[in-house]
Amino acid sequence: MIVALSVSSFALSPLTGAQSSIQSGVDSAKGNGQPVQLFGVDGIFTTATNMLLFVIGALSVVMIIVGGIRYVVSGGNSAQVTAAKNTILYAIVGLVVAFLAYAAINFLLGSLTNTTGGTNV
Repeated sequence: MIVALSVSSFALSPLTGAQSSIQSGVDSAKGNGQPVQLFGVDGIFTTATNMLLFVIGALSVVMIIVGGIRYVVSGGNSAQVTAAKNTILYAIVGLVVAFLAYAAINFLLGSLTNTTGGTNV
């Protein structure tokens, strides 16, 4: 029994050193200012959803402008006016859906990370 414990401790001691060297390698590969947490204010999920919301918002504004330009240059053609109105409508609907998805994701992440003290894990 003692021989088995000493052999197992001798065999597992390099793994401890390997784990610490792997962790140091992971820490050195991480760039400065990059998030290391999945959840929370500086978390990866929060950063990703904020970036996607920004991109969707910018695209919606561009599509609203394109729809407005199409509406102005339609020349009274009812098909082009309808297409321009649909472009504006779909851009606004897309923006509303993006904000609702952002709120749902924040609610879900908040409910996953909050514990019974109101502190983040």
